[in-house]
Amino acid sequence: MDSVNFKGSPLKLKGTSLELGHDAPKIVLKTKDLSTIEIGAAGKTQIVLSVPSLDTPVCANEAREFNKKVASYQNAEVIVVSMDLPFAMGRFCTTEGIENLSVASDFVSKEFGEKYGVLIAEGALEGLLARAVFVIKEGKIVYKELVDEITQMPDIAKLDAFLAGGTSCCGGGCGCH
Repeated sequence: MDSVNFKGSPLKLKGTSLELGHDAPKIVLKTKDLSTIEIGAAGKTQIVLSVPSLDTPVCANEAREFNKKVASYQNAEVIVVSMDLPFAMGRFCTTEGIENLSVASDFVSKEFGEKYGVLIAEGALEGLLARAVFVIKEGKIVYKELVDEITQMPDIAKLDAFLAGGTSCCGGGCGCH
């Protein structure tokens, strides 16, 4: 079982820790308008950002940063996943002008959190998602960064370098673990 830190205190995660080359679990989530979106869909490249809540400054900043960068991720769908209710996600996107990426909620079954190994199992944030980045290509996990400290952003520069090079990445200089 993996763990992350919240303000320096370790928190255990629930679920399956996915590694590079693993099949990406196919999960259907609710979007801001209550329609559905599939994570792990074959034939697509997806950049999936797992965040605790869009209602926090770090998560909001992450969504704004990726909203600006989406155009540079050619042929990739960017999806921010949290436990936020779809209605709150919709308000956030409207207020913040988020139009270039998708938001998806795991509140119904917590299936994404468990199958991707990012569901926080204890502490003040129990039941929320840890901060992580997954790149899924052709149904496989090709990049993973589980951010050690929830209050920090993922390493966007390393993700950009990976996407520019297109090789698998985890550990060894890619900021993944």
